[in-house]
Amino acid sequence: MIGLKDVQKAGRLLEGIANRTPVITSRTLDRISGAKVYLKCENFQRTGSFKFRGAYNALSQLSAEERRAGVVTHSSGNHAQALALAAAAAGVRAKIVMPSGSSPVKREAVKGYGAEVITCENSLKSREETAGALVASEGLALIHPYNNERVMAGAGTAALELCEEVGELDFLLAPVGGGGLLSGTAAAAKGLFPGVTVWGVEPKGADDACRSFRSGKIVPQTDPRTIADGLRTSLGSLTFEVIGKLVDDIVLAEEEEILETMRFLWERMKLVVEPSGAVSLVPVLKGKLPGDRNCKIGVIISGGNLDLKRFFEGYLNK
Repeated sequence: MIGLKDVQKAGRLLEGIANRTPVITSRTLDRISGAKVYLKCENFQRTGSFKFRGAYNALSQLSAEERRAGVVTHSSGNHAQALALAAAAAGVRAKIVMPSGSSPVKREAVKGYGAEVITCENSLKSREETAGALVASEGLALIHPYNNERVMAGAGTAALELCEEVGELDFLLAPVGGGGLLSGTAAAAKGLFPGVTVWGVEPKGADDACRSFRSGKIVPQTDPRTIADGLRTSLGSLTFEVIGKLVDDIVLAEEEEILETMRFLWERMKLVVEPSGAVSLVPVLKGKLPGDRNCKIGVIISGGNLDLKRFFEGYLNK
């Protein structure tokens, strides 16, 4: 199971490679929440999300033989872009398996970084089988989007940086889909400050992580229905282990709450954040945190990759 030392090692490997993203505060947000809130803005990370941290950390530790063979992953978008960029920077060929329903913007970004896109059906089974076939036929190294300890440790460097900058926190919140970010966040934060309360936040329409956390066993995602497309995946075995031991709770966000939080971030804080990235702020903005509100709260804003094509087309065609 990963711990603080793994995250710190990843931080050293990422130094000068990944962006040290800004920590942003808002007097309006503090007034609404009654707390001091610090947003770690991974929408300013390379490729627009925290995913670059884990992808680069995992790829950088491959053997020379694995690098020569190339890498593969399956992803609907953010990890796809992250691995494509990391591979391009390292001169490693990459094949990215993407469901046919993936965002066209994310698909084009992956191609723009030089990776080859392999289209599959819109199911986790199809993604895994297609990637597995490429591993078997071409000897590619699989870098799983979240169920990989080096990916998890890399993701945790966002929380590590936040804690280093603002000091001890009372609460730390991160979104949860496959669990890579949440597990890395918990490993970093609990390793530095054992008393911090770590919450995962998940859309109510894709609540498998919450149900898994409550039941003590992985409950697979079957029919996710949420605007937060990056959080529609099921927990992995490795992420579930860390979350079960280090995370204090997983709470749910309604679709309306996610959209209202996105609007707040856009209008009041001028932050372009995707639905999956806004989810983690919902409990703060909607008053769902327990106990003394005069506390320090950290929030991981995971990304800002949005398809604005329809918005601009509609505006320009008026």
